[in-house]
Order: sequence, then structure tokens, then C-alpha cells
Amino acid sequence: MPIRLSAAAVSDVGSHRKTNQDAAFTASWGAAVADGVGGGPSGDLASAALVHRLVAGPVGASDAEALIVRIREANWDLRAHVLRDPSLQGMSTTFTGLFVGAGGSLLVAHTGDSRGYLLRDGWFTRETRDDSYVQALVDSGLLAPEAAATHPRRNIITASLGGGEEDVVSVSERQPIAGDRWLLCSDGVTDYAPETDVAALLGAGRSPRDTAADIVAYALQAGSADNVTAVVCDVLDDEAADTGPIFFGSAAGYFAEDVETG
Repeated sequence: MPIRLSAAAVSDVGSHRKTNQDAAFTASWGAAVADGVGGGPSGDLASAALVHRLVAGPVGASDAEALIVRIREANWDLRAHVLRDPSLQGMSTTFTGLFVGAGGSLLVAHTGDSRGYLLRDGWFTRETRDDSYVQALVDSGLLAPEAAATHPRRNIITASLGGGEEDVVSVSERQPIAGDRWLLCSDGVTDYAPETDVAALLGAGRSPRDTAADIVAYALQAGSADNVTAVVCDVLDDEAADTGPIFFGSAAGYFAEDVETG
């Protein structure tokens, strides 16, 4: 089954931050969100550089192995930035992406604590596992899942992309169904908006663009103290021409030159 994505994103710096360290892109063949890791230098550059390098070149990714190679090459670009400017040492970013693979599959790539959710036939499920200190506590039975959202160390992540050879990203293959709706978002959404409310907004029947705007507005109204980014992707079973990429957040500010894909 040929598929494509009808995707849109909204990214807001929020009222508590001076810079937007979230980056995102949307295209008919893929979409992603990246969140520069707080506490390190130039998180906005890290997220933007990764996203731009990832989408440059051939459209899409044929399979999980090819996508991992592509992400690794984008991660090397972060290392190149550090080699040119040692003051950037330590910059890194989370990454959660959705890509159309060969044969009509979908590939989900993830590292860090940005998240991916799926709404299918009214069922809302989290499709990524946070690489975080708090998630490790939950997995080991030392912390109740309902206590994770308010834990004081919930923003400590255990994996990210920063140009290191040891950096890891998970890629899994999914079989999509036309009508599936995906949400990719930074923790500026999930740390402040309950999943039940996010699910309701995602299933309200509005367009991807309006839905992304609704989710971002909800998180801001809930008091988000972070940058807030939501990417909404509808799965369609048609063969319209490839579109995108369109950039958001820090990726819309950095590297403003045209990105060649093909």
C-alpha cells in the first residue's frame, strides 16, 4: 500500500525561555522533532543541525538500517561543529522521527525524552520509551508510573545525540493503517499536558495544523516552562507528489539556505 504523511507542526519558544531549542520538520515522506538538551551549550544549534543534515539528500529511508545510517551521518555533523568550535563541546539533542519506508511501512526513530504517540481507531498509545532517569525508576519498579510526571528529576535523560560514536538511536518498523494519526512532541508538551487531554485534542477531528496549534496552546496554558513543539501526522493511502521539507523552531532560523532533497 503506498502511503504518505499529511503533516504539520507548531513550535513556540514559550514565555520562560529566551531561545527555542526545539527543532522540527514535516514532509510527505517523514517528520521529526528534536529538543536541544538543557544545561548544555547551544541546544538550539544541536537540534537544528541534526534536523537539517538528516533531511538533506535522498527523500525518505528505505529500511531501518538505512535510516540508522542516515541518523548516524547527521550525528557526525554535530561532531564536526564541535571540532570547528570547541566551545560547543557537550551540545546534544533528543530526536523522535517518523519516516515512510519501503513497501508502505513506517519507521519510528527515537532517542531521549521527546515522544511519539499513535491514535488508531480511537485508541491512543505511547509508541516510544523515554530514555530518562525517571523511566528507569519506573521500569525497575522503584517509582509508580503516575508519579513520573511530577518527579523532580524527570528531565534527566540517559540518551541523546551529540556527535559521539557511542550515541544510540532505536529504529522500529510499524505497519500503518490509513487514518492513523501520529503525534511527535517535545517534553514541553508532555511534562505539562496530561496524556488523556492530549489524546482528546488529537482525536477532535481538526486538521493536522489546527491540532498541533491546539496542543501547543494547551501546554502553554497549563504553565509549560519550556519550549513547546507538536508535530501531527496523518497517514494517507495515496500517491501524491512528495512535498517538503518545511522547518520549524530553531531549524527555521538556522541554516536558512535551501535544502536539496531528491
